[in-house]
Amino acid sequence: MTGKKVAIIGAGAVGAAAAYSLAFTGTCHRILLYDIYPEVAIGKAIDIAQSTMYSPRGTVVEAAVKPEDIKDCDVVVITAGVPRKKDMTRADLLNINAGIVKEVTEHIKKYSPNAIILCVSNPLDVMTYVVHQVTGWDKNRIIGMGGALDASRMAYQIRRKTGFGASQIKPMVLGDHGEHMIPYPDITNVGGVPLEQIVSKEDMQDIIAKTKDGGAEIVKYLKTSAFFAPGRAISIMVEAILSDEEKVIPSCAMLNGEYGYEDVTVGVPCVIGANGIEKVIELDLDEVTKAKFAKSVESIQENIAILKDSGFFD
Repeated sequence: MTGKKVAIIGAGAVGAAAAYSLAFTGTCHRILLYDIYPEVAIGKAIDIAQSTMYSPRGTVVEAAVKPEDIKDCDVVVITAGVPRKKDMTRADLLNINAGIVKEVTEHIKKYSPNAIILCVSNPLDVMTYVVHQVTGWDKNRIIGMGGALDASRMAYQIRRKTGFGASQIKPMVLGDHGEHMIPYPDITNVGGVPLEQIVSKEDMQDIIAKTKDGGAEIVKYLKTSAFFAPGRAISIMVEAILSDEEKVIPSCAMLNGEYGYEDVTVGVPCVIGANGIEKVIELDLDEVTKAKFAKSVESIQENIAILKDSGFFD
């Protein structure tokens, strides 16, 4: 994989965890960490670089101090943004993070015009939409990470219920990366065995509820957001791109008629490969799931409308 270069914008806990995970897979030759606070990026890059002596390949990990340092990257991951504070409205958070993502995306567009962008900033589905609007690139080149993380949280809950199959659990999650996400047990399996034949209906409902509450549960204990699982989810998606795995991963994608929607970014099963989103897989949803998906899409559209109404895209 000589020459493969990945930039991670935002050297906070999630960005650093992603860099650390990638450094140990050997998928890319070079990882760049960029942050609004250069010292943070430099310090974490040095720390991760010093750990690579024990990795299978000599991945180079460095800090990018200036925007132009992210030149000619194959993949750029955006984790930059601020968490919602008590005195913030939803519109406040949307506009602040949209502004950050817009600025970062303009740098990517200028210095890495051939890159595939993986958006991780929250609210994820809307920020992925912002990246699409700012770049104007083909829709396959912009991916949102949400479903990859939510699926791993669903797998964790299934493992806790069954007590087996950790590496064989194939979960599926649809919809937004938020309160209207849809853990989808109908096509989830463990080693090819349908989940419904392994757990009871009561356990199934518990799995769904706890998957949706997965992030909040961690915040309750840590008093901050998760970072190891998101970091690993990022690295899995980057690996799929750089290795051209054509791997099915639930991802936030721009819909262009799929599932009956257009001009909205939402989580659906996607084939991820060298070109980013190689294919959006359209599932045959039952009426109940269609209604849930419609509600999830509507919640994303409402947030996009807040940005449009504020003149953000003008």
